[in-house]
Amino acid sequence: MGSALLTGLLAGGWAPVEDLAVSEPDQAQRRRLADAHPGLTVVDGPIGVPDAVLAVKPELAEAVLRTLAAAGVRRVLSIVAGVSAARLEAALDPGSVVVRAMPNTPSLIGAGVAGLSGGSMATAGDLDWAEGILGAVGTVVRLPERQLDAVTGISGSGPAYVFLVAEAMIEAGVTAGLTREVSRQLVVGTILGSARMMAETDEEPADLRAAVTSPGGTTAAAVRTLEFKAVRSAFIEAVAAATERSRQMGR
Repeated sequence: MGSALLTGLLAGGWAPVEDLAVSEPDQAQRRRLADAHPGLTVVDGPIGVPDAVLAVKPELAEAVLRTLAAAGVRRVLSIVAGVSAARLEAALDPGSVVVRAMPNTPSLIGAGVAGLSGGSMATAGDLDWAEGILGAVGTVVRLPERQLDAVTGISGSGPAYVFLVAEAMIEAGVTAGLTREVSRQLVVGTILGSARMMAETDEEPADLRAAVTSPGGTTAAAVRTLEFKAVRSAFIEAVAAATERSRQMGR
């Protein structure tokens, strides 16, 4: 997610020299980032700046923050899943600011969506600062921290659900006799167009689905099969599982 956010920011006009620097302990990843983004500062230790974006595995978050605090970091935007603002604040110097967010991988192409919440010391200005970062790569929704686990389950993990649906539909097209190239083109175009319809009209998804589903027609037969196979229930359970996993990671 950190790499996707970095790429999205650079594509959105952030300067690799003036605006951004990356601390990355893994040598191979440092080399990959430096090769992919000429001019970007990529080091293996903390950088002496007051503000930082934390994009590490949850089990490493607090140890990394202690190192950043020693280097002078006083404000952090964390995109680490599950780890509460209170725990992150405790790893920093007193009075330091934590803003938590859960973006998703379409940030890579400037089409991400992120939930954003401030910690106990965060002001409106701090939230504006964090939204300025995430807003450069997509849409930002502000909400209470207690809802971030659900955001993780819906939109943080959500691209994987869509890609899984696309995989299945492409395979179905091949099974029905289409070439894989044609099936992929049709599926990607269908998902993209359907998403635009939801975004650009005032129609609810259920109403848009109903408009496509003529009584006794092909779509009705397909939807009846999906409902019989409990696909709707499977998605609800999948989001619940991801949400609960996010809660567990924060304990």
